[in-house]
Amino acid sequence: MLNGIIASEGIAIGKAVIHVAQEISLPDYPVAPENVPSEFARFTQARSETIKQLDSLYNSVLAKLGEEEAEVFEGHMEIADDEALEEEVLELIESGICAPLAVHKVIENNVSTLLQLDGDYLRERAADFRDVGSRIIKIMLGLSTEGLSNLDDNSIVLANDLTPSDTAQLDLNKVLGFVTEIGGCTSHSAIMARSLEIPALVGCQNACSDIKHGDPLILDAINNRLIANPTPEQLDEAVAVQNQLKADKQALLQYKDTTTVTKDGRHFELCANIGTPKDAEAAVANGADGIGLYRTEFLFMDRSSMPSEQIQFDAYKTVAQTMNGKSVIIRTLDIGGDKELPYLELPKELNPFLGWRAIRMCLDRPEILQTQLRAILRASAFGKLRIMFPMVIAVSEVKQLKAHVENAKASLRAEHIAFDENIEIGIMIETPAAVMIADQLIEHLDFFSIGTNDLTQYILAVDRGNENIAHLYDSFSPSVLRAIKQVIDASHAAGKWTGMCGEFAGDAQAALILAGMGLDEFSMSAPSILKIKKELLKQDSSELAELSRQCLHAQDADEVRQIIAAFSA
Repeated sequence: MLNGIIASEGIAIGKAVIHVAQEISLPDYPVAPENVPSEFARFTQARSETIKQLDSLYNSVLAKLGEEEAEVFEGHMEIADDEALEEEVLELIESGICAPLAVHKVIENNVSTLLQLDGDYLRERAADFRDVGSRIIKIMLGLSTEGLSNLDDNSIVLANDLTPSDTAQLDLNKVLGFVTEIGGCTSHSAIMARSLEIPALVGCQNACSDIKHGDPLILDAINNRLIANPTPEQLDEAVAVQNQLKADKQALLQYKDTTTVTKDGRHFELCANIGTPKDAEAAVANGADGIGLYRTEFLFMDRSSMPSEQIQFDAYKTVAQTMNGKSVIIRTLDIGGDKELPYLELPKELNPFLGWRAIRMCLDRPEILQTQLRAILRASAFGKLRIMFPMVIAVSEVKQLKAHVENAKASLRAEHIAFDENIEIGIMIETPAAVMIADQLIEHLDFFSIGTNDLTQYILAVDRGNENIAHLYDSFSPSVLRAIKQVIDASHAAGKWTGMCGEFAGDAQAALILAGMGLDEFSMSAPSILKIKKELLKQDSSELAELSRQCLHAQDADEVRQIIAAFSA
């Protein structure tokens, strides 16, 4: 039995397919000066074929998953077609090195640079360079580039790592799930697994060496277990859990079109958090009342340059139209902290979570902010969009941001481009500073949305990525709960509303406390919506209010959980 990191939840029962990257034996013959042109032509021909194959993969993924997931192959095409790559390869060929070896050296130099940088995202992008380089070299050597396109039924793929090309070629009629020995939840394979809705574990060390090709497997991405050669009892248990998951999911569908109202008539909005336009379809399928958080940073990732206004407009318009008149809250670019963009050349900081990130960067780079605001405003003509700014700590920042919105509106008016003149503006409440002055901030805004992921770590002074103190990170802490209550009360006193888009909103126990506090909108991953809706439908708001009052007076998170357990018993 092995453990890893759950990248995509679910249970798969099948047989192991050990995917070993094809061994490439690199030639090392000298290139005479008179043969440089023909050797370089060998590279350019292979590169052209690579771009052709990547374009085919792009269109295939576009049809299966949508624009956001397909964009990785646009990035791969840009790597293959990069002038710097061509110049470096030519320079090595002119020095007497053969084309396949030259490509290998250039790619590995880029990989070496990426691996030295801080942040999982940048290190994981090293796989993109290797994927492209491997494809060019294989074509030059006449090797197959098909990867995982032909597999048997009921396959569970095990690999040291899966490239985007590998994942894109998975036949979902035959592949039940996959496991990788390395990687994290931000790797392309993990993101695609969630989009494909197949179980996946990543970072599962020694999976390929401890498990044999063809071994019966249980991939349990609910309890974080990979079981080889399971016993009959383990198989029965896995099948039972699998059937229960299917039954639970089916049973919850009865609530899809039900309004979330407590027994005594208190109404709540249940919305979805999304990262791509394609995710909006899952929101609709799960009966979301709207999109409470569109994380636009994913639109900026997996690219070698900033997305244009048109690219952003197309994405925002797609979400607006998919939601068909329901509210869509678009958060402006939230880069920094644990999210980096190589082409922005963000400074290396001792504490990036407290550094030059989110609106701090955007206010210093107004051209980035203006492009995004224009795109959002243009898309607002096609649905009910709202603008939300992250990482606010002062009223002066809100005034600056609203001035930028007015500038974007003025530029569109001058061009006679339609947009929603009354588009609502809100901010994320994710800093203690914003909590303390919530009553002042709300005077200039239409709504709040509480981001508990960051708010919890800032209030408790706990780095949520530090495993040594992970036990201290707890949104059930009374200090966090009191901050949430203060924000909700401030908005209500001003006749405004507050939502929550942090992970806490999708927790069934937390939902009871939050509803009792008077939270107006809950936004979460789409599959959690129906579970929370079912829970709230059977409650009485006066009883929830008393529950939240007790929790706010608890001494620690453990006591809060005990109070909830007693309430739910």
